[in-house]
Amino acid sequence: MPENVPVMYGIPNCDTIKKARNWLKTHQIDYQFHDYKKQGTDESQLTNWLQELGWEQLINKRGTTWRKLDENTKSNMNNQAALKVMQDNPSIIKRPLLILKDQKILGFKEDTYQQELLQS
Repeated sequence: MPENVPVMYGIPNCDTIKKARNWLKTHQIDYQFHDYKKQGTDESQLTNWLQELGWEQLINKRGTTWRKLDENTKSNMNNQAALKVMQDNPSIIKRPLLILKDQKILGFKEDTYQQELLQS
C-alpha cells in the first residue's frame, strides 16, 4: 500500500469499525486494516500512541473489557499500566484508530471523517 493510504486499527466484528469501514467503502477511500486480534499490537507503537494521546483517550471505559478489570487496576491506571492492559486485552483500545499520515483519528464520527478524508 502507498504511504498515503490510511491505516485503520481495530477488531472486525466491532459495530463502530463496521460503520467506519462502510463509510470508507461508500466514499471509495482505500485503506489498510490492522486487526488487533489476528495481527497483535506492537509495544513501541502502543507506547507512542500513549505518549501522544494518553491512556484516557485510548482506553475504552464504556466496554465490557474495562468493566471486567479489577478495581485496583482501574483506579491505578496510567500510561505504563495501560500499555500492559492494552497488550493483554486489545479489545480495550478505543476503536477505530485511523492513522492518516501523521494524524490520528480516534473513534468514528462521520463529520470528522468527511472533513479529514474528503477535504484534503
